[in-house]
Amino acid sequence: MKKRIDLLIKGGTIYDGSLADPYVKDIAISGDAIAAIGSFHWNEAGMVIDAEGLAVAPGFIDTHAHSDFTILADPRAEGKVSQGVTTEINGNCGMSAAPLFNKAFERREEDLKDLGIRERWNTLTEYFTLAAKKGIALNLATLAGHGNIRGSVMGYDDRLPSEDELSGMSALLKTAIDEGAIGMSTGLIYPPGVYAKTEELIELSKVLKQKGLVYATHMRSEGDMLVESVQEVIRIGREAGVKAHISHIKTLGQRNRHKAEKVIALLEDARDSGVHLTCDRYPYTASSTDLDSLLPAWTYEGGNDEEMKRLINPADIRRIRQEIQGQAGEKDYWKTVIISSVDSEANAWMEGRTIADISASLRLDEIDTLLGILINERLRVGAVFLSMSEENLRKFLSLPYCMIGSDSSARSFDGPTRKGKPHPRGFGTFPRFLGRYAGNNEIMGLSEAIYRATSLPAETFGLKKRGSIREGMYADIVIFDPKTIMDRATFENPFQRSSGIQHVLVNGVPVIREGEFAGNFPGRVLK
Repeated sequence: MKKRIDLLIKGGTIYDGSLADPYVKDIAISGDAIAAIGSFHWNEAGMVIDAEGLAVAPGFIDTHAHSDFTILADPRAEGKVSQGVTTEINGNCGMSAAPLFNKAFERREEDLKDLGIRERWNTLTEYFTLAAKKGIALNLATLAGHGNIRGSVMGYDDRLPSEDELSGMSALLKTAIDEGAIGMSTGLIYPPGVYAKTEELIELSKVLKQKGLVYATHMRSEGDMLVESVQEVIRIGREAGVKAHISHIKTLGQRNRHKAEKVIALLEDARDSGVHLTCDRYPYTASSTDLDSLLPAWTYEGGNDEEMKRLINPADIRRIRQEIQGQAGEKDYWKTVIISSVDSEANAWMEGRTIADISASLRLDEIDTLLGILINERLRVGAVFLSMSEENLRKFLSLPYCMIGSDSSARSFDGPTRKGKPHPRGFGTFPRFLGRYAGNNEIMGLSEAIYRATSLPAETFGLKKRGSIREGMYADIVIFDPKTIMDRATFENPFQRSSGIQHVLVNGVPVIREGEFAGNFPGRVLK
């Protein structure tokens, strides 16, 4: 072998990211790439990792991340790399780091301030330059958020775009793609995506078709209108001729759990008819997003200031109350909504407690409690929703085209991103998937589980030379003990490391070595 060996992984059981059976070989790494796979002597490399008895796999690709800003606030991304994640796909649910102009730029100001980020930018090029300059522990790819694009052109108004505005949105998307976006995402329960009609999304998705990029969507409903929302995704995929990807596929609420089979049948029929459909899921039965997602869509129009006015207007409050009571009609519903983060110290006692519990403490009814928290915190409240079934989770995870996405931002175990009680998926998604659902062939074997977390997302999202262990591929590698890999993070204490992850390499450089953070920042922006 002519190339020098900078790092040798010796004697591990290699799961190469395909569906093939594992095999025992050595991996020689030169620079940032896999130079050879075979048998080598210990003294042939400057650094040797003894992987005997351990699984060696491609680094995990988090297909649904929200680290657009936290990665700038704390580039260590400890919660992700400690799971074996080497690449994140950000810009999901219609919300991305860029483009950011006009109203969309203004809307992100509080987020940036909250994380202590002083820099400001408008374009993806500016954002990518900033991320690369700071140095990041893992690789970063991003979708262009439809919410950013619409907010930049139209603001947060509930109306159809004019012809010029639709052209302006298309131009902004084209620019984002030219700058490195790997697709477009929508968040159709959030403003301003909630105001977009299907026809608008089809027209914008046609821009993606030119380069074979992905349309990824947080659908219009994951509960009462779930079936209709899946049908909308299929229509967009078919009429725009694009790869369509459903984010965090689920059935929300007890009354909607029976719909899983219908949804799967729709997906199978569409795929059989030629629509390119995939999905992702996190291995938990609780979801998490902003608390104000419980409000009716009309309350969001015009931006946060207008939303705040509606929360104190008596006529609007009556209408909100009536509509929420209809949505939250299930018994014990408010026991399933947990406050995960607030902005003020005064209300920090609420973190980790349910709306029902907080209401009892305040001696208020639940809707008054909900509105009061949103008003006092100026909408900056995160929540966890205990609303899904284990049976349906297993059904979706079993789909051969379902990938793994944490639906979380990269946080660390100290510093500016250690706040509140975020969903434990930010610390345990991949070990939980492998240890709980692939362990002992619970749902699938380890080879298939690793394929779903590596090669399949790399292929779907067009990440070149990532996601598999072969000569010439980038050396993104995770080495773990398949007997002990498991999540430890809980809703009560999410900031806990998983067990079993021994080594993590990003572009050939250790970010975790013998279970300890190495303090390296070899991550790259992937375009």
